[in-house]
Amino acid sequence: MYEALARLLPRDATRFRGPRGPVVFLAAFNVVATARSLIHILAPDSGAQSIASMNTRVAGGRNIVGLLGQWGGGQLLESLLIWGVLGKYRGLVPLMLATITLEQGLRIGIGQLKPLQTEHAPPGALSWGMLPLAAAALAWSVSPRNGRRLAYPPESGAGRELRFSAAAAWLTTPRLPL
Repeated sequence: MYEALARLLPRDATRFRGPRGPVVFLAAFNVVATARSLIHILAPDSGAQSIASMNTRVAGGRNIVGLLGQWGGGQLLESLLIWGVLGKYRGLVPLMLATITLEQGLRIGIGQLKPLQTEHAPPGALSWGMLPLAAAALAWSVSPRNGRRLAYPPESGAGRELRFSAAAAWLTTPRLPL
């Protein structure tokens, strides 16, 4: 538990010592998230009717468009933070994956409490598939390193993997006193 928490909030936020897969997942997710946020901000209908099939030609329809545009601002802020993590603070990749996992869970929960009435499922309905993927990437990013350590970006002049036995990795892992 302590090790997983230490990986969410590492002492050195510039280095991610874990597998490359979660980093690739976060980057791919963020490409889509950045595009989604820009659509909410820049599209004349914020994507409400043209993408999510919400009827905006009703009383209060402009409010729907306005709310989605404002939501796009929050999404863009999250995307910019993730790009910063991917560019300079890779040690925070697990924290960003935790944020995405929690966001997907909240979207599903709130969607159950306050369901949308649309002609077809909006793209946000993909949260049902994204939640397990994000949770798996998070678990992968904080899981114990079974004898293999990778540093991103590579240590100065290194660029190669440092291998340790599973016993040595276990012995060097900080533990909370019982």
